[in-house]
Amino acid sequence: MNVFDELAGGLVVSCQPLLDDPDDPMRDAYVQARVAASVVRGGAVAVRANGTADVRAIRAAVDVPVIGLHKQGVDGVFITPTAAHALDVAAAGAHIVAVDATDRPRPDGRSFADTVRALRERTDALVLADVSTVEEGVAAVRAGADAVATTLAGYTPASPPTDGPDLTLLARLAGVLTVPVIAEGRYRSAEQIAAAFAAGAHAVVVGNAVTSPLWITRRLVPATPAGVRLT
Repeated sequence: MNVFDELAGGLVVSCQPLLDDPDDPMRDAYVQARVAASVVRGGAVAVRANGTADVRAIRAAVDVPVIGLHKQGVDGVFITPTAAHALDVAAAGAHIVAVDATDRPRPDGRSFADTVRALRERTDALVLADVSTVEEGVAAVRAGADAVATTLAGYTPASPPTDGPDLTLLARLAGVLTVPVIAEGRYRSAEQIAAAFAAGAHAVVVGNAVTSPLWITRRLVPATPAGVRLT
């Protein structure tokens, strides 16, 4: 067994402040650790977290696997973009390190395979490849990824956006890969989660729809008379 076996058939919750809002009041490691403890109490089988401070705080607060990453910027390769970021996340206590596994240029000029190699040589962390296409998923497994996630579906030039989760990509990856395929990206309802498992997901990640009061409120306010007046 490895850590991914603990995720099988379960809900992973991403506990992260909004990336595009630097003033999100949830941007605090202690707050994110409390959020993580709450979702684990509710049944989450793992937590996904951004940044070494949050990874450390959440690792201390929960007894489930922690998927760690480091977001740098908002464009191009920004999910754990360098081998140094990946090693820092692993050192902070992440059981699994999520890394952008697209074929786009990386800030350190290295490849995804180089990042996998660095983690293998210096840590015990497993590697989750965040991809946007089937081809990227296949290449990531060849490079040594322990699992693949659809996190970047709809967010790269190679992957057109969809209205809701990209279940087609999920099903195609599950059909060709021999490693776990994690469904992530715009999962916001129980019906979508059930559809992901039907399509072959090993586990499903839900983020803002559970853990971001700011994101949730912004989606609801436009339905109110006051919200209509603001638009």
